[in-house]
Amino acid sequence: MALLRSVRGRRLSITAVGAALLAVAACASPVGSGSTSGAACEASARPLTIATGSATGVYAALGSALASQISSSTPLKATAVQTGSTLRNVQQLSTGEYDIAFAQADSAADAVLGQGVFAEPQKIRALARIYSDYTHVIVSAASGITSMADFRGKKISVGSASSGTELIANRLLTAAGLDPKKDVSSQNLDLAASAAAIKAGSIDGFVWSGGLPTGGIADLFASDGASLKFVDISGLIPAMQKDDDVYAAGTIPAATYKTAGDIKTIALPNLLLVRDDFPAADACAVTKVLFQQKNALVAAVPAASGLDPKAAADTAPVQLNDGSRAAITQLGNG
Repeated sequence: MALLRSVRGRRLSITAVGAALLAVAACASPVGSGSTSGAACEASARPLTIATGSATGVYAALGSALASQISSSTPLKATAVQTGSTLRNVQQLSTGEYDIAFAQADSAADAVLGQGVFAEPQKIRALARIYSDYTHVIVSAASGITSMADFRGKKISVGSASSGTELIANRLLTAAGLDPKKDVSSQNLDLAASAAAIKAGSIDGFVWSGGLPTGGIADLFASDGASLKFVDISGLIPAMQKDDDVYAAGTIPAATYKTAGDIKTIALPNLLLVRDDFPAADACAVTKVLFQQKNALVAAVPAASGLDPKAAADTAPVQLNDGSRAAITQLGNG
């Protein structure tokens, strides 16, 4: 599925044959002891910082597992850092605070196009498209809310300030005909605080965008599921796609949070991002670890089952790092 082939009609090529061939040559040498299976890339021996997400979300768990695999499989020494904002991940990646960053595809698209919170195009590249996030809109069963439009006059957490969740939440409210600044009482709470607030009755509902299952949501439904419900937002997909065509129909299976039935929702891909000067050999090595060590990542974080090397290069409008393209080609999926 070419979910990320274009954003508002803009297409950027993901084939740069000459550069890819050079990167393949640069990445063909095996590393020393601890190299990944098969042909590996010769990464440098240096530290890497990976910007992830909130403590109870999938980014943090997967980032920690990925850092461990990178450190044990290559000369690189990776450390995962918990953060609270996808958009800040990208901003701080651009300024050099982080080396790799998790980001949702809509935020990444805004970054390379220089729109939304980004005053100018950001000089970033992608290592790979990874798993997809699913939008969770959760409300108190006593709130009477059955649609996004019903949030008029209600209290809602839209996620941490400048987060990917806030971006989606505000677009959802707008798609439902509401002004996020005037028609709702919104609060910028992270996932843990949102869960605590809905349990305490201080908000009517909240939005969360994350992989399946998200630990914080699973814990919330395990303890208070009888007093909560999901809102079906699938009818807003056409309106959301006017903002960004990375949005697509998705389903949260009933077994995920032990709900009465499947939940129809909106899904969008996640990307691993780097700056445009990130070394190709390091990118090649990290990309190989990501897919060659998939089983270990899935064992730590079930959402990693969504890693698919056949879709890894589908990152437009964010261009792939040449080393990542080489790795994907060597894995037989370029």
